[in-house]
Amino acid sequence: MDRFSIPSYARTALDRLTAAGHEAWLVGGCVRDLLLGRVPGDYDVTTSALPEETEGVFAGERLIETGLRHGTVTVVLEGCPLEITTYRVDGTYADARHPDQVTFTRSLREDAARRDFTVNAMAYHPDRGLWDGFGGRADLEKGLLRCVGDPETRFREDALRILRAVRFASVLGFTLEPATAEAARRTAPLLGQIAPERLSAELTKLLCGPGAGTVLGEYPDILGALIPELGPMVGFDQRNRHHCHDLLTHTAAAVDNIPPDPALRLAMLLHDVGKPETFSLGEDGQGHFYGHAKRSVELADAILRRLRYPNHLREKAVTLIRFHDAPLTPDPRPIRRWLNKLGEETFFDLIAVHRADTLALAPAYHSRTAELDRVEALARDILAEAPCLTLRDLAVDGHDLMALGYAGPALGAALRSLLDGVLEGDLDNTRQALLAALEREGR
Repeated sequence: MDRFSIPSYARTALDRLTAAGHEAWLVGGCVRDLLLGRVPGDYDVTTSALPEETEGVFAGERLIETGLRHGTVTVVLEGCPLEITTYRVDGTYADARHPDQVTFTRSLREDAARRDFTVNAMAYHPDRGLWDGFGGRADLEKGLLRCVGDPETRFREDALRILRAVRFASVLGFTLEPATAEAARRTAPLLGQIAPERLSAELTKLLCGPGAGTVLGEYPDILGALIPELGPMVGFDQRNRHHCHDLLTHTAAAVDNIPPDPALRLAMLLHDVGKPETFSLGEDGQGHFYGHAKRSVELADAILRRLRYPNHLREKAVTLIRFHDAPLTPDPRPIRRWLNKLGEETFFDLIAVHRADTLALAPAYHSRTAELDRVEALARDILAEAPCLTLRDLAVDGHDLMALGYAGPALGAALRSLLDGVLEGDLDNTRQALLAALEREGR
């Protein structure tokens, strides 16, 4: 019998429900993750106890009843919230997301039959072992994602399952079973009925998975249901010697080439989204994309706003897209300028963007990464010297300049001029050198 280590609060919940005469099992993603040898992010319990019976078992504990209409009582044990849901059968789904009504049942099988995928329809009890009524363990061992029952029915009940399917493919490295994949493609337009916040949450998890590039290449029609702007990129021949891939394949490779940070992955997903609109063919037969970074910024900003991404994440991704093809050279002066403009963290992220983009080019151009390595090394050397990169770092401030007679706009312009001199390496950032520079200007 399978035996897994589970948190004491989850075991306590199972024991108390069982002692009261009810069935109780861990269910869903936590069981899948235990079988995969992963640490579950949270634990869910399913039980034959009706909601009021569950509340009776845990009388005296803190109870949260926000999911009571669908049979869920959240119990806080040892400071940890635990969702406990009564076995149920779902009714119709008018909004393609939530059941209009539920019917409670005393059957674990009936409850599991309503779930999305076989790998999420298993249940586990430390004393009873694994319950697997739909072949989830075999699919798990094969790395196969299969719907419970008819896949089109499952997706039409809850359209978010379509995006969850490709998210699991990316995060877990699974393959969608053919009938499940076909049904997901057919029903993908239903994603338009899902709240943008739910779509962006799933998209972020998908993009940060190790199989993100593979999923992007295999299921552009599904991702295109929430980002139609990806459609023109599919099979787009860039007709340029720098590229050995069509535009979407290049994008998928760039996504895989960058660390799995949400802003970085979103930047690579959308960095070339403006290329189809800016394509032109030169007299030499080479494809050109003049102004594509600007157009990509406009499209990316609109996409991320539409999907309700947080402002800080949207702004960072858009900034990286804006400068993804700007020249980065191993020269102290422009590097100091970049550090002043973007800040340390975003500048190193920009280097990562350039590196990922370069590695998605034709192999003959991969050697360009060596220059990016030099840019990064030089930037770290500059930062190690505690350089002056902002007005706050200057050895003089506004009070010093006011004492010399500066005021209003002239004061700000003088400070910026001093900072420019320091960034260019023409001035030392010392009080003596900066005041001397002002005297040479006639003050």
